Amino acid sequence: MLLYGFHTVIHFAYFMLLLTPKLASTGHSAPVFKVPIYIMSTTYFFVELIIGSLFIVIASEGYTIPFLVQFCIAGIYGAILMVYLIADEWTGTAEKERGTQIAFIKDASLNIKGLLEKVSDKEAKKRLERVYDALYSSPVKSHPDLETEENNILQSIRELADAVSIGNNDTIIALADTLEVAVNDRNKRL
Repeated sequence: MLLYGFHTVIHFAYFMLLLTPKLASTGHSAPVFKVPIYIMSTTYFFVELIIGSLFIVIASEGYTIPFLVQFCIAGIYGAILMVYLIADEWTGTAEKERGTQIAFIKDASLNIKGLLEKVSDKEAKKRLERVYDALYSSPVKSHPDLETEENNILQSIRELADAVSIGNNDTIIALADTLEVAVNDRNKRL
């Protein structure tokens, strides 16, 4: 009976060893998230193997004590695993959110930089450079309340791109000034 119980516990530990890495979040840092899970699951497997082997060697009369000991070890493992998976999920969500926030500043400043190369008028170029500097030095961190403003900034950049393609320097200067004010306002609100 004890050997059957040991066999079942080892199968469960082996199953957890194979299953838990699949539970780690996916994303850019997923390989980093999976390493601690592999370590925890491998440690759990070997602890269960060693303790189960010890109970077989000492040939305990009943199965209650070995079962309780291995059940407690599985409970501790499960609790640690759950805490880690919750933290892992939170970190993965924060990483995705930060990536979105970085993308706004990166895309906006790259778009302005691309427009700078197409403008030949000195005054228009100077205004675009000020917008680029304001965007490039903007805080990456954002806030949900600023989503509308950030979308308006991106829309203004598209309008600015249209003005640059036409070559209308007065419109470029006016849009650049408006855009600079909008970017500075966003930065102040952060």
